[in-house]
Amino acid sequence: MPNFQVLATVRMTPQGAALTPEQKKELQDIAQRIVAPGKGILAADESVGSMAKRLAQIGLLFSADDRIDNCIGGVIFFHETLYQKADDGTPFINMIKDRGIVVGIKVDKGLVPIAGTNGETTSQGLDGLAERCAQYKKDGADFAKWRCVLKISDTTPSHLAITDNANVLARYANICQQNGIVPIVEPEILPDGDHDLKRCQYVTQKVLAAVYKAMADYHVYLEGTLLKPNMVTPGHSCPMKYTPEQIAMATVTALRRTVPPAVAGVTFLSGGQSEEEASVNLNAINNCHLGKPWALTFSFGRALQASALSTWRGQKENASNATEEFIKRAKVNSLASQGKYTGSGDCTGATGHSLYATHYAY
Repeated sequence: MPNFQVLATVRMTPQGAALTPEQKKELQDIAQRIVAPGKGILAADESVGSMAKRLAQIGLLFSADDRIDNCIGGVIFFHETLYQKADDGTPFINMIKDRGIVVGIKVDKGLVPIAGTNGETTSQGLDGLAERCAQYKKDGADFAKWRCVLKISDTTPSHLAITDNANVLARYANICQQNGIVPIVEPEILPDGDHDLKRCQYVTQKVLAAVYKAMADYHVYLEGTLLKPNMVTPGHSCPMKYTPEQIAMATVTALRRTVPPAVAGVTFLSGGQSEEEASVNLNAINNCHLGKPWALTFSFGRALQASALSTWRGQKENASNATEEFIKRAKVNSLASQGKYTGSGDCTGATGHSLYATHYAY
């Protein structure tokens, strides 16, 4: 008879540097400040043309009075805008932090193709990320954003693309937290295509399930993270129209099936919806009768700025009116994030104009 040895039980504990209780508390406090009741995120990391226009736009939006302070919890910058100054010499980062708003930074370096797939992509920028995060933290940024993109078609998203992007997002989140930065995890499913609401819900669930499996594998502290997903909507070319209530039910159901309650908040991207459409759908999501253990708010770029930019048109004399438009949209979305927006029903002008762009990239 061969001799059998009893195998020692392997303790499943994280190896290497774990977050201290103090680090965890800091991350959780930052995340909760960003998504405090009535607050969301201005995504100022989307290109609006030339650098000069972008810089002027940031100055325009944050010359707004203190009415936005109860609406905007965080602002996401590009690397270059993080270090720029307003006309009076005040660094943008100081303009934001002095108002009690948390400063964030986009840290991915764009999309690259995954060879052997049907045009699918992953995001690059992990090399050197730890060093960049350490510097951004020192320079005043307290959260970051990383965008991955998936597309719905007959053959996509593939298992490879889902898994690769989930692992990239989890590695990014782990690196951010080691450097005191709250990661916003953004697995965006594009609205391109003619798929219906059910198909988008199915794919969203599949993607989010993979993301949170990877987050567990990489020991990401969920209480110190935010999720930036798409709302569950039909494809832009889908012939069937759905009500805000149907979109809300599909969105909240997808989240309930995949996103752990420990996650600090969900900050939806607008995904090419018009300003009004994004606000109405966000409001319906917050009024959905299903249980919702997370803050459900906004991280809008175009859907917070379209009316303001349309009014401004780069002309100094229009700045005051443009600022009022921005404040108006910020207040609308603040109400929507609390389920208190009654909706203007105004789908004319800039507020009702679709912001959809095929294969949107920035």
